[in-house]
Order: sequence, then C-alpha cells, then structure tokens
Amino acid sequence: MTIKDAPEEWEIRATRTPFVGNKTSVRTDDVVMPDGTVVHRDYQLHPGSVGVLALDDEGRVLVIRQYRHPVRQKLWEIPAGLLDVPGENPLHAAQRELYEEAHVKAEDWRVLADVYTTPGGSDEAVRIFLARDLSEADGERFAVEHEEIDLEYDRVPLDELARGVLAGELHNNCLVVGVLSLIAAQNGDGLDALRPAEAPWPARPFES
Repeated sequence: MTIKDAPEEWEIRATRTPFVGNKTSVRTDDVVMPDGTVVHRDYQLHPGSVGVLALDDEGRVLVIRQYRHPVRQKLWEIPAGLLDVPGENPLHAAQRELYEEAHVKAEDWRVLADVYTTPGGSDEAVRIFLARDLSEADGERFAVEHEEIDLEYDRVPLDELARGVLAGELHNNCLVVGVLSLIAAQNGDGLDALRPAEAPWPARPFES
C-alpha cells in the first residue's frame, strides 16, 4: 500500500450554512456513511493560510509572539496569514506576510510542508514555506492594528525551538510543523531537495 493521501468525496444529501462570519463560516452537511446511514457533519469553511519559516544565515528562525484570544495565550509563532483573495498565489501571500509582520524579505523560497490544520472540524489548508537569504525589506514598515500592535520579535536557534516543541512549551501548529519539517529535511535529502516555491497545491489551486 502506498502511504499517500488521496481525494475522495462521499455523497452529501443536503447542505446548509448556519453561520457566516467575516473571514470564515460554518457549514452543515448530511453525509452518507458506508453503511447507508446519514449523519450531520459541522465544519468551518476557511480560505486557507500560509506560514513562513524564515531561516537566517546563523541558523536562527524568525519568530513572533502574538496574543491569540480563542486559547487565551500569547504564542510564539512564525509569520503567517490568510489567503485573502480566491486563487491567490500562496508564494505571493507568504512574501506579503513576511513583509507586513516582520519587515523582512527573502531571496530563496521553498515549500516546506502542506497541512490540514484540523481536518475533523475545518477545511483549512496551510502551506508552510522555507525562506532563506533574508534581509530587511525596503520602504516604511507596514501599519499594524489590533493584536499586531503588541507583537514581539526574536530570532531563535532551530534546536532551541525544537526543544521547546518537544517539551510542550511551544504550541502554534505552523511553528511546530515548520520546525520539525525543517529538521527532517536537513537530516534527509537536504534543503535544496525541497519542493520549489511554485509547486502545485491541490488543496488551494492557484494561478502562477
């Protein structure tokens, strides 16, 4: 058996959207199970996201500390953001987020990992990029608002972040996946063997 995720869609008898929010919504589908029974499945509709693991020449990762109201914590994270425009190229969105959140640009971009954050309750898909050859972005800093007003920044050695993940001290999913994927890539075929930045992404098809 090939260990590889594959597309599949079970029959839906009815669907409705009981909640529509600013960025996300909730949908209820009546799904036919293999034994013929029909069950309700509620899930969040999400536009998708990108995350950026920005690695500098000293082997440090750019991280941001931000308040996250649903979990009532300040979390250390990597720069990330929504795919605000349907069909938006995720690389362009990642470059925008790195500039807006950290005022940093990168010359070398690769795909590190593609994940569904919570596939039992949301269709959110996230593409996490590796960005290298970092420098300060040109022009003025992006004007921030809301939670972003209180952002804190640091550059932390990769092995220190990995220790924090395994110790249960760091919880942001993009940071966890990005850090552990980067270590796996370094210990495997190397970073230059990672997928190119424009690699296809069936979960969120985009235009080049």
